[in-house]
Amino acid sequence: MSDPVLLGLSGSLRQDATNTKLVAEAARLFGPAQFSMGDLNLPLYDGDVEDESGVPDAVDQLALAIKAADAVIISTPEYNKGLSGVVKNALDWISRTKHRPWHDKPVAVMSAAAGRAGGERGQAMLRQCLVAFQPRLITGPEMHLGDSSNEFGENGRLTSERYTDTLQQLMDKLRAMT
Repeated sequence: MSDPVLLGLSGSLRQDATNTKLVAEAARLFGPAQFSMGDLNLPLYDGDVEDESGVPDAVDQLALAIKAADAVIISTPEYNKGLSGVVKNALDWISRTKHRPWHDKPVAVMSAAAGRAGGERGQAMLRQCLVAFQPRLITGPEMHLGDSSNEFGENGRLTSERYTDTLQQLMDKLRAMT
């Protein structure tokens, strides 16, 4: 049996984003897989652009990557008590494709943020936004990485055993659903 296809999506476009690091660490803990990161650097959704030019190729490619994956990991920062605009924009665009890539897809969500709550409200909003697409969302354990810029070592791995254990449990559940 071949390794499962695992797709990661980070809701932050910053080069050294802790949400991207968290997705990479989750993929490592998931175990053997064909892992890749999806590109959420998409144009802003605009119905007029869609009417004139259709769905951008980058959006279509992302939707097809989600559809082809056996499981998806999404990590969002929390901006102003909600999920990042990057994630919301990607969800809006993907919903305009014909592929229905999220339907019945095993999905683990998590968040990393500077605050103590670790992006809890952003993650809750992400879960709510995904419900309409009918994925198989893993309900827990919830992974909220607080003070995220201080939680990764130079090797890119989490330094806290508590966070590593929580993330491992979440990845074990995602693997079992795959």
